[in-house]
Amino acid sequence: MAKLVDELQHEHKNIVGNLNQIKMLGVTSSEGQNKLRLVKKSLLAHLKKEDERLYPLLKSAAQSNPELKRILDMFAKDMDKISKDAMAFFDKYSNGGSGLEFAKDFGTLLAILSQRIHKEENIIYAKYRDIA
Repeated sequence: MAKLVDELQHEHKNIVGNLNQIKMLGVTSSEGQNKLRLVKKSLLAHLKKEDERLYPLLKSAAQSNPELKRILDMFAKDMDKISKDAMAFFDKYSNGGSGLEFAKDFGTLLAILSQRIHKEENIIYAKYRDIA
């Protein structure tokens, strides 16, 4: 069970690392566009893995734990907004982009994903380890 959390944390590092590479390569370069597609694909696969392998155990435990249920509800609501914002970013820059607007949007995406990752690793993954 701890192996799953280790896998998810490794995926977090890869996603953030690839986002930072996009920043260095530039979203208009072919390498930057390839990384952008890779990040989108990686993020979607990561979310699917969490939905299929992490959250079912937590949701089951939350049936008898109101505090855990509250935490999961809060995280789910937060994730809905983050997912919409991330997909909007990927759609907007799927054919490139540059300048101040890209820098601002990119900074916003990196900040919200970094904050979410931090919360997941310190709250959700910790709860999962306690239960598993």
